[in-house]
Formats: sequence, structure tokens, C-alpha cells
Amino acid sequence: MRDNPALRDLPLAIGGSRERRGVISTCNYLAREYGIRSAMPTAQALKLCPDLTLIPGSIQKYKAVSQQIMAIFQSVTERIEPLSLDEAYLDVTGVEHCQGSATLIAEELRRRVREEVGITISAGVAPNKFLAKVASDWNKPDGLFVVLPQDVDPFVAALPVKRLSGVGEKTAEKLHTLGVETCLDLRQIPLSRLIERFGRFGQRLFELARGIDERPVKVSRERKSVSVEHTYPRDLPDLPSCLEQLPQLMESLQQRYARLDPPRQIAGAVVKIKFFDFIQTTAEYSVKQPELSHFRQLLSDAYLRGGRPVRLIGVGYRLQPASSDQPRQLSLLAGE
Repeated sequence: MRDNPALRDLPLAIGGSRERRGVISTCNYLAREYGIRSAMPTAQALKLCPDLTLIPGSIQKYKAVSQQIMAIFQSVTERIEPLSLDEAYLDVTGVEHCQGSATLIAEELRRRVREEVGITISAGVAPNKFLAKVASDWNKPDGLFVVLPQDVDPFVAALPVKRLSGVGEKTAEKLHTLGVETCLDLRQIPLSRLIERFGRFGQRLFELARGIDERPVKVSRERKSVSVEHTYPRDLPDLPSCLEQLPQLMESLQQRYARLDPPRQIAGAVVKIKFFDFIQTTAEYSVKQPELSHFRQLLSDAYLRGGRPVRLIGVGYRLQPASSDQPRQLSLLAGE
């Protein structure tokens, strides 16, 4: 839309073609009015909006724009934790720019990105990462929302639990069975019961319902894995046809792994399968030098969990921590 103004008033999506069983990577707000969303199969999106304009992605362009935006952020603070090409946490504690006002800093960054890069961004300003993330989604598109320290408690109390980080559809359903719709409802459940029902995540739910998030902004993020995956034009009907795809997938994986800079040691092998009905499963184990035979066994294990046609196969390596003083998982295979 930025590069071609003629697209601005059309329902527009970025994604793969229907013929190649592509999915939608993202879409504009006009397209979202039809119910189109990220990760939706392109064929389904075109049924919802036959007039949808579909164009392929351009990762090189996105990377270049991301670098422009991050450079603007870095002119204000070095404490930046990127989440993706187009999203990041900024810690502006103690920053003197804009008289030390986080709100004024956010407004200036939004203005500079609009003027220098040609796109709009939304921002959330809050005392911690959890609240900043929620606030950044509050006034989209092209919005700014501020949660002041004195407003945290009432803001969080009214927040639907589905807005909490880590609460997906299934967790939300479990909470609803407990009569929980908002964080105020969630606060009524004792910590012991939350842990009993949700395990370690119960502690996280207890804290988020009270606006507590002690996570610092991490300036460096370490890659934990490298992987490739492929969606097939036609479903693979059985296990032998899936196994036939492994050599080509392994070649692509090894090429991607070889491009890692700096190089990393391998800690394990992973296989992902997505069946024709979009249900997916993964299988993995620890091994320092994965071979084709390891991936064949993992693929077989994963396939037998569903035993039905497969639309996508992914293979990957788990990576050892870059720092030698971090704990490493022991191999589950004898002799490795």
C-alpha cells in the first residue's frame, strides 16, 4: 500500500497462491472486515472475499524497512528487544530524550517512522512488557495507548482473559469453565487452584491478572532452532509418500544451517507434521549429529499419531546454547 497507492482502498492480502495451497501472511484492515486473518488458507480467504487482491511477500523489502525502523528506535535507546521484523519492546527508563516522557517518546517515534519510512505504527506505553504489549494493540491501526501506573489495577481488572499473553483458545475455554471471563474474575481463584489446573502457567496467570510482569527487556535474543517446512500442493496420502520428501527437506535444512553466523552446535532433531485437517504434531529427541535415519524415525512417530493425509512437513535442528555456561540437555540416544 505504501509503494502502490492504488492498493490503499482495496481489500489486500500478502500470501501464497490458492493453487499452491498458500496461506495468508497478513492483510489490511479492509480485508479483515471480511473475516480474513493471518494463517488462513488462501482458498478460504478468497471464498470470504472473491475480490481480494493477493500479492506475494518480499522478505528483503521487509528486512530493509525493519532495519530503518530499528535504527530510529536506537536513536532513543539501546535497550531494545525485537520480537519480529515489525515489533519490539523498548525500555526508556532513565532516557532524557523528550524530557524523559515515555508518552512523548512514543509519539515522536511514531511520527518519525511515518515521515521517514512511510508507514504507520501503533505503540503502547506502560510500566511493564505485558501491559505495553496489550496497550500496543488497543488503538490499532496507527494508534497510541498509555497505561499509567495509577491506572494499572482498574485497567487489568476489566481486561478479558483472552488478552493475556499465553492464553490461547484452549486455555480460554478452560478458564471459562471456571466462570472466568475477565482478570477480575481470575483474581478470585486461589493460586493453589490455578497451579493445580494449569501447572506452572497457573503462577503466570495469577501474576498477569494483577498486572505483574517482572521480565526485563532483553537486548539480545538467542536463536534456539533452525528449520524448514513445505506445504504440498496435494496431500501426501501415506507414510511412504511422506518419507520420500525427507531427502529434499534435509538438503534445504542443511543449507539454512550452514548459513548461521556465528555457527552453532546441534542439540537435537525435530519433525513437524500438519495433517490435511490442519491438526499438527511434532516429534523430537536429543542427538548431536542427526542423520537421515533419525528424521525418518521421528517422521514415522509423528505420522502414526494421526495416520491420515499430510499437507505440510517440517524438519529442524534444536541448537545448543551459545554460552558454554548454560545447562545442556543430555542425549536420549545411547552412544551420542
